[in-house]
Amino acid sequence: MSQVPAATRALRVLRFLAGQPDPVPLDRIMRACELPRSTAYHLLNAMIEEGFVVHLADEHRYGLGVAAFEVGSGYARQEPLQRMARRPLAALVDRTGHSAHLAILHGREVLYVIEERAPGRPPLVTDVGVRLPAHLTASGRAILARLPPTQVRALYASPEDFVDRNGRGPRRLSELRAILTDTRNRGHATEHGEITTGLASVAVAAVDHNGHPVAAVAVTYPEDAGAEHLAEAVGATASALSRRIGGQPASR
Repeated sequence: MSQVPAATRALRVLRFLAGQPDPVPLDRIMRACELPRSTAYHLLNAMIEEGFVVHLADEHRYGLGVAAFEVGSGYARQEPLQRMARRPLAALVDRTGHSAHLAILHGREVLYVIEERAPGRPPLVTDVGVRLPAHLTASGRAILARLPPTQVRALYASPEDFVDRNGRGPRRLSELRAILTDTRNRGHATEHGEITTGLASVAVAAVDHNGHPVAAVAVTYPEDAGAEHLAEAVGATASALSRRIGGQPASR
């Protein structure tokens, strides 16, 4: 195995572990990252030696190590994604007249890192630092639709993983898969009242050079407002952000 594939696999493991609310067993990592058992075992041992992974021997589970925290802390200090996205998001608000936000996936939740509020619009629940169930939000669905099916299945392994907010939204994996299929076919994700009654959102993922969704750009608007032009505007902003982070523009 060359160094490049090994590095790619290690990064996939880190990305998967970073998205889990708790340490996970080896089998979960193997399925989500599509690794043979022997490869996963040796890769995790190397990452343990470097401090990026810890092995909880009593629980037979693996989680992120201190070195991963240090990398994440360094990213948080620099905030490169927020810096690159703030101006395009402000332009999106000017273009649409509705509030816009940027969110990233963290486990089964989306974390909102930027909110640009349109003048005269009321505050939203999607304020900076707020976390919401990914399967209920347009932002979460836009990101989940770009992930490998095995990773989505690992995130939503049981019915208990589907948090309910106001009685709307998918309750099982088959329902979520149908929504994600529709999202891929349309090229954008939608949400109608699953988070806040009377409000809807449309979102498109911004991707890196590997096609991995690093964030989602979304606009929230009253359900009774015209939204025909919003998907195109959000998609253009997500594509611009993808290019700024070195990725290919999101496409259908």
